[in-house]
Amino acid sequence: MSNEFKYRELLYNDYFNSQSGRTFHLDIEKKLSTDSNILSREILPLIPSDKNSALLDMGCGFGSLIYTLKKKGYTNLKGIDLSEGQVKVAHELGLTEIELQDLLPYLKNNKNTFDVITGIDIIEHFSKDELVEVLTCVKDALKPNGTAIFRTPNLDAPFATLFSNGDFTHENYINYSSANQLMLSMGFKNIQVLNSIMETQGFLKELFRKLTWAVMKTFIKLLIFSTARTTNAMVFSPNLIIKVTKP
Repeated sequence: MSNEFKYRELLYNDYFNSQSGRTFHLDIEKKLSTDSNILSREILPLIPSDKNSALLDMGCGFGSLIYTLKKKGYTNLKGIDLSEGQVKVAHELGLTEIELQDLLPYLKNNKNTFDVITGIDIIEHFSKDELVEVLTCVKDALKPNGTAIFRTPNLDAPFATLFSNGDFTHENYINYSSANQLMLSMGFKNIQVLNSIMETQGFLKELFRKLTWAVMKTFIKLLIFSTARTTNAMVFSPNLIIKVTKP
């Protein structure tokens, strides 16, 4: 990216150890399995069933989605990431489909190439101007009627700063309304903004969480109602899932 700030060089240089892998680096295979379980239910249902679909996962990290798709039989996969540490871990896990690449040059050199482009926890890492440029390049890199799928922190979620500000490299935050506004402005069609999965480990813990969430969500809706606003166009999960189609 042009005009990069110095902090990016510092934080992205060893992003795996400083952020994405710092809490589980001693048991990365367990983390990979946990991620795969969520992605199988959260992202996989949105991806075309054709196992030969050309799919690019941008900002793929150490490869949780690529790993998940390979397990499900997808064969035409490519993952790219700017962090040497992330790519190194991916290769240690046997995910040779993942390459060290700068996003914008790669997209610009692969126009009309992909049936699907995914961006899991990536679009929040760009400034607004940069994100518009990235989405323009994503659109150009998709084939006609190609699909783009993103996951990003949801600013309307309770305690949203836990997710939006939990990573120093995050630069922009959106909600249901601004996600639709952005994707419409970029010229995408068939826009869907969906809840992300929320769950915790253990049957009793998950049951208690669901009951607590039901009460909390009702309270939030009442609170918003008291401000004379509607919750019809709101999502409350920590992340948003966004699916769009290139015309």
